[in-house]
Amino acid sequence: MYVEHYGLSGHPFQLTPDPHFFFGSTVHNRVKSYLTYGIAQGEGFVIVTGDVGAGKTTLVGHLLDTLDPDRFRCAKIVTSQIGADDVLRMAATGFGLQPERGATKAELLTLLSDFLAARQEAGQRCLLVADECQNLPFDALEELRMLSNLSVDGAPPLQTLLVGQPQFRATLATPNLEQLRQRVIASCHLGPIDASEVEGYIRYRLEAVDWRGDPEFTPDAIEAVHRHAEGVPRRVNILCSRLLLFGALEDLHTLDGQAVTEVAEDMAAEGEAVLDREGAARVPGALVPSTGRYHGSGPADTPGPHAGAATPLHASALRDLAGQPEELVAVVENMEQRIAHLEDRARRHDKVFRRTLTTLSDHLEEFIDGMRPRSQP
Repeated sequence: MYVEHYGLSGHPFQLTPDPHFFFGSTVHNRVKSYLTYGIAQGEGFVIVTGDVGAGKTTLVGHLLDTLDPDRFRCAKIVTSQIGADDVLRMAATGFGLQPERGATKAELLTLLSDFLAARQEAGQRCLLVADECQNLPFDALEELRMLSNLSVDGAPPLQTLLVGQPQFRATLATPNLEQLRQRVIASCHLGPIDASEVEGYIRYRLEAVDWRGDPEFTPDAIEAVHRHAEGVPRRVNILCSRLLLFGALEDLHTLDGQAVTEVAEDMAAEGEAVLDREGAARVPGALVPSTGRYHGSGPADTPGPHAGAATPLHASALRDLAGQPEELVAVVENMEQRIAHLEDRARRHDKVFRRTLTTLSDHLEEFIDGMRPRSQP
């Protein structure tokens, strides 16, 4: 919806990793340099780790796109929750081979060995990219190590790039992977984007889909995006995509920090429970019955994105307030503020819902009209 509203040629913040959307931030370029160095060595393992959504897959895909296809044969496998034989079969399939159904481990190794030797003799290097390595069992990693032992005329025909989340480093540190660690040529970690580069990241994504300045992102909007997304590219994408949808529904052409925070709070509230396990209604910022003290009940305590996680306000706790009028007044005032906040949000959501229904109705009428048979002249 927002693509048409803002005249964009596509979705700028899609979640599917796409090498064409690679943004060369300082941290991404640094990791890219490590990878380039490692691949230039032509042997062993290159390790890349990073948190979920840091951009590992996009970075690796971008790097592979820069390699000369006449000199490199690349295969990529997603290795989460697979065994040793699966690794060999997926590696063979990734290089375009067709192993027999039910092929044994020895047959898979022979098939891969023959292929790698043929590519080596043809002057090509083979690069295997194993993504999501944090869940690989020891025997699967051991098979990858055994593949790295292959040699053709004294030169290794295969190099492996291992990509995973930070916990993969703990796996590599275990004693039984000492031999694999000795073959690591380069290792790097991909961190979040710095606050000063979030604006460049957002503009780069928008300009890739023919953005012409509508909507405008104010400086405080950029700061709010970084604060809520913590510089993690995928979180930035999710937040900005929802922000653009919000802007389109509200017909906004300038997106500021308040809009970002409102969207972020709505996103956080979507996953929060209304009732606790006993069915007691939750009142954010209410009292903690075990201590008799009331936290967050002052007028300055405004609802936040985690408001739904507060302590339940039980009837017995309210009765305890009977002899403490000042505390009772504070709690009631706080509840009134929060109710007003929720009512305001409900009104805005109702407005957005009605606008969405109108838009869908218009599109449906256009579709039905287009399906009607035309009279012949």
